[in-house]
Amino acid sequence: MIPTALPDTHTRDLLEMYRHLHAHPELSMQEHETATFIEAELTALGIEHFRCGGTGVVGIERNGDGPVVAFRADTDGLPIKEDTGAEYASTATGFLPDGQEVPVMHGCGHDTHVATALAAARRFHEERDHWSGTIVWIFQPGEETAAGARAMVDDGLWDRAPRPEVVLGQHVFPFPTGTVAITRNAAMAAADSLRVILFGAQSHGSQPQDSVDPIILGAHILTRLQTIVSREVAPLDPAVVTVGTFHAGLKENIIPDRAEFTLNIRTLTGRVREQVLAAVERIVYGEAQVSGAPKPLIEELYTFPQLINDAEHTERVIDALRGELGEDNVSLVPPKMGSEDFGWLGESIGVPSVFWMFGGADPADENPAKNHSPFFLPVPEPTLVTGVRAIMSTVGSYLGR
Repeated sequence: MIPTALPDTHTRDLLEMYRHLHAHPELSMQEHETATFIEAELTALGIEHFRCGGTGVVGIERNGDGPVVAFRADTDGLPIKEDTGAEYASTATGFLPDGQEVPVMHGCGHDTHVATALAAARRFHEERDHWSGTIVWIFQPGEETAAGARAMVDDGLWDRAPRPEVVLGQHVFPFPTGTVAITRNAAMAAADSLRVILFGAQSHGSQPQDSVDPIILGAHILTRLQTIVSREVAPLDPAVVTVGTFHAGLKENIIPDRAEFTLNIRTLTGRVREQVLAAVERIVYGEAQVSGAPKPLIEELYTFPQLINDAEHTERVIDALRGELGEDNVSLVPPKMGSEDFGWLGESIGVPSVFWMFGGADPADENPAKNHSPFFLPVPEPTLVTGVRAIMSTVGSYLGR
C-alpha cells in the first residue's frame, strides 16, 4: 500500500503553496508565472518535466516497470474581482484578448487543483519504494476557454509523454469539505458558445420606416431561442440555451445598423446537441428573413466536448476513493450541465478517463458561494488534504505493488 497520510510538514507546505497560488492567478493561456512556479516545484523534487501548449507543464515520474497513469490539474484563473476578504485574496489584474485590463481571481478553484497535484507528486516521489510504473502529471492551462487541452495535444503532448492507460482528474466544488462526488458514464455536458451578428439598416429614430431595426430583430430571436428547450427538446433530454450578452446602438435616437449577441448551449448527448444547434441556425436565419434583414453571421467562439467517465475505470476509482475516505464520504451524483475540456486529453489518443469532484465548503454553511463567484473560497482544511488523498488513492490503485 502507498502511504497517503501527509506529514505535518507536507500539510504546512501545501497550505503555503495554495495561498501563494490563490494570490497570484493568471488568465487563460497567460499562466506564465504559474507555469514557472510549477516547474520550480518539479525541479526541486527531481521530476523531469517539459513545457507544452504554451503555458502548460508536464511532469513525468518514472519508477520502473508498471502501468502509466496520467493526472491532470488545470491552472488558469478568471476575470473576476475577488471579494472574499481573505488575507491572501488576489489583487492581480490581467488583459483580455481585446486588450481590456480586468481583475483576476481563482474563482473556480484551480489553485487547489495545482496545489493538491504538486503535493501528491511530492508524496509519490518520496514513497517510490511502495509503487512502480509511471505517472504523467499534466498541469493544463486554458480550461476556462476550452483552449488548453487542445493546445497541449496539438503541441505533441502524447508524442513526448508516455501513453497512459487512463487519464484522471478532479475539481473542487461547493459541497461539504472532506467528501467526494462522482458520476458514472456521462458526467458533464458538451458546451458550444456562439457569437451572432445581426445586420440592419440605420436611420433616425423618428424615421423607423427607413430602417431595418436589428434590435427588434434581436428581441424576436432571443425570445424564440428560449422555445428550443421548452418546445422542441424532449422534456427528459437536458439542454440549456443561455444568451449572455447583447450589444447594439450608440444613441437613443438612432436605429443602429447592427446588433450582436452571444449564447451558450449545454447538452448531454450528441443527438440533442445537433438538434439544438440546427434550431439556433433555423431561428436566427428565419427571423432575419421575415424582418427583411440581410443574412446574419454565426461564429463559433469555442466548444467543450462532453465528459464521459469510462464505466470500468470509474468503478475502480470509486472503490479506491471509498477505501481511502470511507463509503459515506463518496457519493454518486447525476450529470452536471457544466463543461470541461479534460476529456480531450484522453479522447485524442483513445484512452479512457475518469473525473470526480471534491468538496470545498464548510458543512455548516447552508449557502456556500458557488464557482465563478467573487466570494468563492474553499475552506483550506480539510479540502486540500482530501484532494491529495483522492489523488494518492486513485492513482495509487493502478501503481501499488
